[in-house]
Amino acid sequence: MPEVIFTGPAGRLEGRFHQSAQRGAPIAIVLHPHPQFGGTMNNQIVYHLYYAFAERGFSVLRFNFRGVGRSQGAFDHGAGELSDAAAALDWAQAVNPEARACWIAGVSFGSWIGMQLLMRRPEIEGFVSVAPPANRFDFSFLAPCPSSGLFIHGDIDRVAPLKEVTGLIEKLKTQKGIVIEHAVVQGANHFFENRIEPLIAHVDSYLDKRLGNPPRIAIPARGD
Repeated sequence: MPEVIFTGPAGRLEGRFHQSAQRGAPIAIVLHPHPQFGGTMNNQIVYHLYYAFAERGFSVLRFNFRGVGRSQGAFDHGAGELSDAAAALDWAQAVNPEARACWIAGVSFGSWIGMQLLMRRPEIEGFVSVAPPANRFDFSFLAPCPSSGLFIHGDIDRVAPLKEVTGLIEKLKTQKGIVIEHAVVQGANHFFENRIEPLIAHVDSYLDKRLGNPPRIAIPARGD
């Protein structure tokens, strides 16, 4: 996938971008786990989410938050990373001015950033939130959640235990006008070690349901 460099609030940001061949294709932004615990845009879950959207005709961007890889700046405990995510969406929209929709996906820390971005950008119509650490970060801003989406967790996640996020999800499910789904991957820890395949199977099923089972597009460069 083509490497891209775009301007963020703290300097340049490094990413990988897949441009859809379809005019007016939707956009997806994929956000990686915590930068201080080895999270990068090349995280395996981020990688597979990226291709799940690309194969469904999206223009997709994954990128390194400030201070990660070749992205400039330094870790900013979430505030700066949210600004980075907003800059990433701005860049993707500038490249795709006719995009008809936008989705956000995030893994762990990235899911926390993604859900905050969702609250600020009304054009985001769907989300995939993998292993949201509701025990470590405040998700109370989701009141109400403005878009339908999928939360997905492992049942033996000890970093962000399932019980901690279940209360949040049940509260969101009571809202009118949106549909919140929650999938649990059996035998999966926070990192979905040896369980990425069933994780992505849940994501594939959800995206196909939301998008009307679109035909898959062959993406040749699955090597980066």
